[in-house]
Amino acid sequence: MSIRRQIQNGIYKVIQPLVKLLIKAGLTPNAVTTIGLMLNIGVAIIFIMGAEEGRRGDLSYVGWAGALILFAGLFDMLDGQVARLGNMSSVFGALYDSVLDRYSELILFLGICYYLVAHHYFLSSLFAFIALIGSMMVSYTRARAEGLGIECKDGLMQRPERVITIGVSALTCGLVSRFAGNFKYPFPGSDFPVFETISIFTIPLTLMAVLTNITAIRRLRDAKRTLAGRVGMFLLLLSAAGAAAFAPSASAIAQSGSAGKSAPPAFKDPQDTFPIPPHSQVSLFYLQRTPNTNTVLYELNLGKDGIPDRDDPVHPLWIRYTERRQRQELSFIQRVFAYGVKSKWISTDKYELRFVAYKKHAFYLMRNNRDQRFYVFTSISNRNAILNRIFIRINGGTMWSPNVEYIELKGTDPDNGKEIMERIKL
Repeated sequence: MSIRRQIQNGIYKVIQPLVKLLIKAGLTPNAVTTIGLMLNIGVAIIFIMGAEEGRRGDLSYVGWAGALILFAGLFDMLDGQVARLGNMSSVFGALYDSVLDRYSELILFLGICYYLVAHHYFLSSLFAFIALIGSMMVSYTRARAEGLGIECKDGLMQRPERVITIGVSALTCGLVSRFAGNFKYPFPGSDFPVFETISIFTIPLTLMAVLTNITAIRRLRDAKRTLAGRVGMFLLLLSAAGAAAFAPSASAIAQSGSAGKSAPPAFKDPQDTFPIPPHSQVSLFYLQRTPNTNTVLYELNLGKDGIPDRDDPVHPLWIRYTERRQRQELSFIQRVFAYGVKSKWISTDKYELRFVAYKKHAFYLMRNNRDQRFYVFTSISNRNAILNRIFIRINGGTMWSPNVEYIELKGTDPDNGKEIMERIKL
């Protein structure tokens, strides 16, 4: 787990009592998001008041604005947690949160630029505007890339980092001005200031102007690399599909040459010849499909405390039987469009799972009371069962749109241990 995620999880634990209080008070995630927007409007008002009523050296407005920025930033985290813990997540809620976050940031920078221009910090106001451009492009690049099915979350200056940078620098600037007074260090032989009190606020803005645009450009570059890899994978799979399509024809030719020597063998379901992957303490179930024996194994993704990771409890990976039986990670496309699973935390020791390629059937990762181990439970033939295996029978079609005859689910009755099987025809 990354340091950023560890810090984020630590903050979530601290604010959890407040989240539960908001849920009890009846606040919805959208209401919390709206409160965050209102607070950022208040930040802009403070900056504008400082521009209109305060003198050039009065940085108290900057300090108060910084404090309110940090408080408003707290609501950026609260809305998501309220949605998760209160089971109030929705697609529109995610969209509403993203849109209002952009409005909040634009309004915030409006106040900052207004303040700096009004007090004749021209160079600093220019960098603040460049920081605004970079902030918007970081968010837009991610949104546009994810619209193309590309994961794009990396970078130094994501929204939490931007909020903390602006809030902490503004608050520090106000506190230093209040307790240490204003100071100014001019360039030798001139009146141009190299460093002054407000530099505590404007220098981080300048760094943010550089880093946000670097982050946006890197995300664009990474997206380009992913798209290029996707095209390369498409061509590779296309050639493999062509070889697989040719193989039956060659086999038919060989059989026709020996037709008079022996009768053709009786039909045998191909899944009967597929290998059974090794079982371990973290094994959940496995997935196999024609036309080859390569198997997707689904394992528990356990944290240090021995319980499944809340955001990513299941880890899928390949066992490449057609090569050297090696374990191998799924590619991005396989994980996002084919064999990956989406998880939703429901309660302690319970998660809902759905395949990204077939979302109609629900699965549940739960702890079994009998042996205290985690299994994937689902409905097989209208009976509750522990899932052991999924088999997908493919008969022709194209690479991107295969002709799936059926999906077979095999499991075990948790009460008597008997095998249960169901074929779902598509």
